[in-house]
Formats: sequence, structure tokens, C-alpha cells
Amino acid sequence: MRALLITEHGGLDKLALVENHPVPTPGPGEALVRVRATSLNYHDLFTLRGMPGITVPLPIVPGLDVAGEVVEVADDVAGWSAGDHVLVYPLDEDLGLVGETRDGGLAEYLTIPAEQLIALPDGVSFADAAALPVAYGTAYRMIVEKGTISAGENVLVLGASGGVGTAAVTLAKGLGAHVVAAVGSEQKREALLAAGADWAVNYREDDVYAWARETFGKPSRKDPGPGLDVIVNFTGGDTWRPSLRSLGLGGRILVCGATAGYDPVEDLRYIWSFEQQVIGSNGFTRDGVEALLGLVGSGSLTPPVTLVDGLDGAADAFARLEGRDFVGKIVITQGGE
Repeated sequence: MRALLITEHGGLDKLALVENHPVPTPGPGEALVRVRATSLNYHDLFTLRGMPGITVPLPIVPGLDVAGEVVEVADDVAGWSAGDHVLVYPLDEDLGLVGETRDGGLAEYLTIPAEQLIALPDGVSFADAAALPVAYGTAYRMIVEKGTISAGENVLVLGASGGVGTAAVTLAKGLGAHVVAAVGSEQKREALLAAGADWAVNYREDDVYAWARETFGKPSRKDPGPGLDVIVNFTGGDTWRPSLRSLGLGGRILVCGATAGYDPVEDLRYIWSFEQQVIGSNGFTRDGVEALLGLVGSGSLTPPVTLVDGLDGAADAFARLEGRDFVGKIVITQGGE
């Protein structure tokens, strides 16, 4: 079968598209899935480059988020049949992540423990399903499962054009919040406004925090009205201290990552003076992914996707991921609807 392999840790030149990778055989408790769609995550770049403390068996097929059709199941598997449309829940507590500790979705087939399969609701496409687990699941846990945003609140989402960012914008809007999307280009600004953001600010042209202070007022230690109520900040780095300064009394910062640096300049005075909360959220849950599938099936959620047709374009898709040249999720499709 055709497969994209990470042959060794490094840059994009360590990706290899091969034509004769062995088709896997399902073992006890497993299913063989014909891959129809795989979305990329920044985690795939981390897997490519190598991560301290995590051993990746090389060569490996990357791709955490996978949707497709069941081809066959082991004799001891019940409840699944050939032709079933499924989404793969990426994490097994013992086996680790699909695409990191075992082969992932950038191949024509993969095997997976049947207990990690989730049935696709009617009307949910493979591409939309594959966009959900890691990025949307992370945002759903951070915002919905932890109950961090309420109707009427003013919410700033940093890095709003990526998978977690677009999901955060959409979910916050669904909860009735007023949402500001911070993005890095005019094209992305227009895309986030079209996706439902109330405001979108291009941080390459405007000071997001000065804009927020002008729009929502200077935070006060006595009045909970001025300032932002919530900032979704999974960037860290030099965005951290300005975020603290922009939160109103009792405001919250939601953190699920640190793409711009995990050791930012801190100023604890803002946290106690304005009684702020820093709320961490790690990963995603199966319940959250299933809830997201329900939202897509009902028409309440449509994840923005950039489609790439076939594995021939997978290496270029990694380059777009690295260059942040997309909005929402990059999804590599392999036939099917």
C-alpha cells in the first residue's frame, strides 16, 4: 500500500512517500480500516522533529486524526462490520497516540483496537470527522467540559486561524460569547469573520491589546466591567504578560499549549490584583469527540477545512502546516464522501 513515512527525525526532507508499505493485518481485538481522510496537527510536526522524552518507533506513518471505512475485524470483535463509517479516537492509555507510537492515518490502511472506533453519524463526511479529535477535542474540553466561558462574555482567542483557534471561536460563539479573533493576515481576518467571530484583528498590523483596551476599556481592580473576560492563550511566549494586563477583574486565561514558548515573562501582580484565574486544560476526551460529531451531524458545527486530494500532496501539506498557510484544518482525503 501507499504510505507517507517519517524515516528519521528532522525536517520535511525526512518524509518519504512509499508505494509498497505492507498492508497491516488486524490482531486480536483490532479492526482494519481503509483510510478516507486524515487531518494534520502541529503535533505531527513535533513527531517529525522529535520530542524530548518520547520515543517514536521509526519509520512510522504519521497522522493522529483518521476517518474511514472498516474493511475487516478480528474474530473476537463484535459490533463492527465491513463498510461501517468510523472515526478513530486517537489515544489508547496503554498503546499511546496513533501516528506517534503506532502507525497513523497517512496511509491507505491502518489497524486499530476496535474499542477506539466511533461510528460516524449520518451525514457527517469523512473530512469533517477527521478534523475533529485532537484540535476540536482540545478546545471542547478547555471551553465546554470545563465550563470556562459564559454567554455575554468578551473573549479573545489568540492564534485563532488554526485548528484549536477556529474551534475555540466557534464554541465560544455557540455559548453566546462575544469573540475577538487574533490572526496573522488579512485573508485570515476575513476568514474568521466569515466563521462567526464578532471582531478579527490582524496582529501583524495592529496591537491586539491596545485595540482591546480601546474597545473594552482599561481593566479596573474595583469594577468587573472593563477589560476582557477570557483570553484563550495557547501561544505563551511574549503574548503572556500583555494577556494578563488585558484581563478585567476576575478574568480567566485558558491554556492548553505554548506554541510560542513555555517559559514566558510573568507578572504575578496582575493575577492577585485583578483576581485572575489561569485555567489549564490538557488534551481531549472521547465524550467530547462524540459530542462534536453530534454537533456536526446536527448542522450546528462546520469545521473549516483545506482539502488535499491524495497522499501525493501530503508532503506539501506538511509544508503548509509548518508555514501556517491555512485556516482551520488541513485534511488529506483518499476517496469516499
